[in-house]
Amino acid sequence: MSSGLVALFDDVAVIARMAAASLDDIGSGVATAGTKAAGVVIDDAAVTPAYVNAFTPDRELPVIARIARGSLFNKLVILLPLALALSAFLPWAITPLLMLGGLFLCYEGAEKIMEKLGGEQHGDTLDDPITDLAAFEAERVSGAVRTDLILSAEIMAIALADVAARPLVERAVVLAIVAVAITVLVYGAVALIVKADDIGLHLAKGRSAVMRAFGRGLVLGTPKVLTVLAGVGTAAMLWVGGGILLHGADVLGWHAPYGFAHHLSDAAAALVPALAGFVGWLTGAVVAGIAGLAVGVAVAFALHTVPGWFRRG
Repeated sequence: MSSGLVALFDDVAVIARMAAASLDDIGSGVATAGTKAAGVVIDDAAVTPAYVNAFTPDRELPVIARIARGSLFNKLVILLPLALALSAFLPWAITPLLMLGGLFLCYEGAEKIMEKLGGEQHGDTLDDPITDLAAFEAERVSGAVRTDLILSAEIMAIALADVAARPLVERAVVLAIVAVAITVLVYGAVALIVKADDIGLHLAKGRSAVMRAFGRGLVLGTPKVLTVLAGVGTAAMLWVGGGILLHGADVLGWHAPYGFAHHLSDAAAALVPALAGFVGWLTGAVVAGIAGLAVGVAVAFALHTVPGWFRRG
């Protein structure tokens, strides 16, 4: 009886050690995968405020919440099962699918720049008279969630690549934790950025002269920050989209474009040894952005011009 009880305790101890080891593995996987996806997370945080900018203050947080829910749906319901299935059955399809997403980002970014330069606008903007605010808000949220789907796919792909050799269940848990943590991080940061002016107004009414000055600075600075972020968001679409296409082409066997970008990054980094990492990254981002803009303009031209040729024909 006692020997059986001892054996049971031994089994429980073994299971507990295995569970602890598994948790350690999951924790290390989450940390590593999350760190490697940090670049895309920054792009995601920069892109999203453009979809919220200029809404009335009472609608800003609800709009962010709707986009965040859509982002979680993208990651947990669409991308997580798809990533696990593709990694198990069609690993070769991951790169072409990511490249399609990269094309979409390049197109979105290029179209925004073309509109800023006086090109034809496609869809309503906040400068146009809005007849149905609810429908416009829904369209805005839908656009943000579509863009998030591509950025989330890149995040999940980076995370998946780092845990691809782990067991299926562990892969699923790591990806789910990364998805939730990154969504909270990104949209928490977006909420703080968008509501910074309201926080500033509150602080400007405080008793402390320092806090009042800080509050006034937030109120005056937030519109400029949002304007800068809108530009960064557009640039992020282009450099992330262009980077996806360059890397995907390299994986599929066309090495010249990615090799050229890598060579330029290394050469630029060698010129400034003290800032080699930053200069190399910046050069790579610029090259990817130029490539993304070129591809995006070509896609936009095709989508907006070619159908007209068929109609005239």
